[in-house]
Amino acid sequence: MFCRQCEQTAKGTGCTFQGVCGKDDRTAALQDLLIYALKGVAVWGEKARQLGIKDEILNRFIPEALFTTITNVNFNPDLISSLIKEAYDHKERIKQKFLVEYRKKHGKDYNDAVPSAAEWTPKDSIDELIEQSRKIGFLDHTNLDDDIRSLREILLYGMKGMAAYDSHARILGYTNEEVSEFFYNGLTALQDDTLTADDLITLIMEFGKVNLKCLETLDKAHTGTFGNPIPTKVSLGKKKGPAIIVSGHDLLDLKMLLEQTKGKGINIYTHGEMLPAHAYPELKKYEHLVGHFGTAWQNQQKEFDNQAAILMTTNCIQNPHDSYKENIFTTGLVAWPGVTHISEDETGKKNFEKIIETCINLKGFEEEQGKEITVGFAHNTVLNIANQVIDAVKSGAVKHFFLIGGCDGAKPGRNYYTQLAEKVPNNAIILTLACGKFRFNTLDFGEIEGIPRLLDCGQCNDAYSAIVIATELAKAFNCNVNELPLSIILSWYEQKAVCILLTLLSLGIMNIKIGPSLPAFISPNILKVLVEKFNLAQISTAEEDVKNAMR
Repeated sequence: MFCRQCEQTAKGTGCTFQGVCGKDDRTAALQDLLIYALKGVAVWGEKARQLGIKDEILNRFIPEALFTTITNVNFNPDLISSLIKEAYDHKERIKQKFLVEYRKKHGKDYNDAVPSAAEWTPKDSIDELIEQSRKIGFLDHTNLDDDIRSLREILLYGMKGMAAYDSHARILGYTNEEVSEFFYNGLTALQDDTLTADDLITLIMEFGKVNLKCLETLDKAHTGTFGNPIPTKVSLGKKKGPAIIVSGHDLLDLKMLLEQTKGKGINIYTHGEMLPAHAYPELKKYEHLVGHFGTAWQNQQKEFDNQAAILMTTNCIQNPHDSYKENIFTTGLVAWPGVTHISEDETGKKNFEKIIETCINLKGFEEEQGKEITVGFAHNTVLNIANQVIDAVKSGAVKHFFLIGGCDGAKPGRNYYTQLAEKVPNNAIILTLACGKFRFNTLDFGEIEGIPRLLDCGQCNDAYSAIVIATELAKAFNCNVNELPLSIILSWYEQKAVCILLTLLSLGIMNIKIGPSLPAFISPNILKVLVEKFNLAQISTAEEDVKNAMR
């Protein structure tokens, strides 16, 4: 086993026996093999596309399978092994489509050499698959140049992040052809030994721009389905009665659960990245969506030890403790061995009867008062008050903007983000998004001339809102984004943060700070390039970073 795709990787270099995330070596081996299988699918899929063959089944399968390998998504070896075999079946199917079309077009058989992944066949048992993975994993390519390896990892992890966003959009019926095409091109490029470091850097910058289109597509999917978010106060308290806690990112799962629990006396609470759901008109209309429970994903083992049922949508699951393992359910791509999984039917609908029954048989919560926080400051809301913001900047009431957001995590050093928010001066506005906000979103920041000093833009994918807001402000002040009084300070944990960072860099945005630590998969030479070209830097101290920003 060797995995270094997340910020918490062991010793800052890589997990080799057991993942810090909870992933064991068998699961890690199968995930490596699934990526290898997807590379084979991509080779034939790209060739088929060059002949005009587009396969919608593949367009959906590839991002879903990539998404499965993101940190804290799927820890179930049986499910991953079935995806490996499904990938093989898809590869053979698209390969045959290509070969038939090629012969029809050229009057001869296709005989060019292809990468080994394109000709690979999986064994039958999980043990045999794990043995096969030993020959294609990270440690079996020690002769690969460190910088090339680093760039390939950056591209792969970026695509994993984009796969998550593409999958969410697809569930709601929204797709983007450029995004679909890049998965084929990108996975194929990972096998191309002729590509230089410069070639890969160019491709990574191209990826960043494609991911922006993916984020835009997901934004359209969310707003087109649930309405534009509006500023909404959310209770952090509890109501007496049966409760279901919904975690993850999937708003459609929440919508279906709200429909199925309507009128049953069950209170629904969001958790983690589901907090922004309260701002969407088509979700906030449900009276039994009563509040938000808990904080970020890494605290779930402590927070979920209660008398509520829990639904995990998409990623961010940790090894469930025995005290609540029978009360937690997974759905979508997230899975854990021994945890009940709720699948969709052939129409995409899900039956939440099991979790509803579990919820009713538990004690639920007692009444408990809690403070309120405000969410719903996505780009539509903020741009509606743009003139107010612009006037506040021109008058000097607002001196600076800080974008403080990204993934939270358990690694020491993340209290920096709390300290940073606390040290932001009273004449500055904070934009935030993703679960990193839980480090400071219960603090009282007040207002500047009626504008809240803390503007919660939403989930991690709502980095799109932050980009739109910054771009529109730059237009209003007749400058570029780098000339705005704006500091971007990101916390990262997994691969969705990687794709967002690459999008920001592809837009030419400079002076971004990331932390708590730098990615282990970025080699010293590649880091030097990022520093020289974009002035990318690791966070220092909260006091020093605020001081430098306000100069």
